[in-house]
Amino acid sequence: MKRYTYLGDRLTDPALKGQLCTAVLQENGLCIRGRNGNMLVQFENGREANVIGRLLRKVKE
Repeated sequence: MKRYTYLGDRLTDPALKGQLCTAVLQENGLCIRGRNGNMLVQFENGREANVIGRLLRKVKE
């Protein structure tokens, strides 16, 4: 499972800043990424969102 911490920016909902999230995967096991570098993630509270990939940091397990 690919886990990340979302850093957020000045326009981000304050409830999402610093939250742990998990990448939403396709059937072949790859992350769902957009052409502009966005990534589909699911936060711990169950909310799914497209976030900027550059603002995600991997969590070492």
